[in-house]
Amino acid sequence: MYAPQILIEAALNGLMTGAVYALIALGLTLVYGVLHIINFAHGALLTVAMFAVWGAFALFHVDPYLAMLGIVPLMFGAGYALQRFVIGPASHGSDNNVLLVTLGLSIVLENALLALFRSDTRALDSDAALQVVELGPLLLSTPRLIGFVAALAVTGLLWLLLERTDTGRAIRAVAREKLGARLVGIEVDHVYAVTFGLGCACLAVAACLLMPTYYVNPRSGAAFVLVAFTIVVLGGMGSIAGALVGGLVIGVVESFSGLLLGDSLGQIGIFLIFILVLLVRPTGLFGARA
Repeated sequence: MYAPQILIEAALNGLMTGAVYALIALGLTLVYGVLHIINFAHGALLTVAMFAVWGAFALFHVDPYLAMLGIVPLMFGAGYALQRFVIGPASHGSDNNVLLVTLGLSIVLENALLALFRSDTRALDSDAALQVVELGPLLLSTPRLIGFVAALAVTGLLWLLLERTDTGRAIRAVAREKLGARLVGIEVDHVYAVTFGLGCACLAVAACLLMPTYYVNPRSGAAFVLVAFTIVVLGGMGSIAGALVGGLVIGVVESFSGLLLGDSLGQIGIFLIFILVLLVRPTGLFGARA
């Protein structure tokens, strides 16, 4: 039997980790909600962002949180350019082609990173991962607490962007009815590229929040994206609220699974949830029925 303090710490650590998971899933669900495709390059793009954070720290001694100011716009621009000038033209308007293009892009990026950095694992040479905040009898990891607050703030900002700005209204219009949006003068290709760029920007923020406590190698992003897919399915494809709630739930499930079964088996709970959701509610918690 575990002491209540241990259980509370496990729940809080799960929520803090889950918020960053939600941020990764947010980019995935945003792209699906507008472009109606699964971005198989999502994991590779997350790895690129993580290497960018590591490079900024290793070469220029830039704090990972400060690096967000430069890496987020760079990843947005890279995402915009990839969708506008690579994925869009190469797909020729076919969703099946988009899947193949993003899969090919993932392979190219992973192998390029492997050629540049080999398969070595890299981490920030910093004591930030050891810093804790005392909350009464509880000890909470400072980087995870920062990640939790930042992830919630970014999710809120993204919601405001989609609900309160002209760009957000254009994105929602294209997501709902592409042909109608084109007829009223919305440049659909531009909206697609902006959406893909926003998805990459979410990955950049997540990378800056992850790197103080995680390592990076050319395959790091793949592990996080497996969790992100589960979150998207749990929350509902295309739902921002679903991505946030799903991320928090998955974070708590992973934390308690790790506590009960050990760190090496901690993700078993995640994939049990994935199977259960597919069986009971395939549309997810916030997904609409077709």
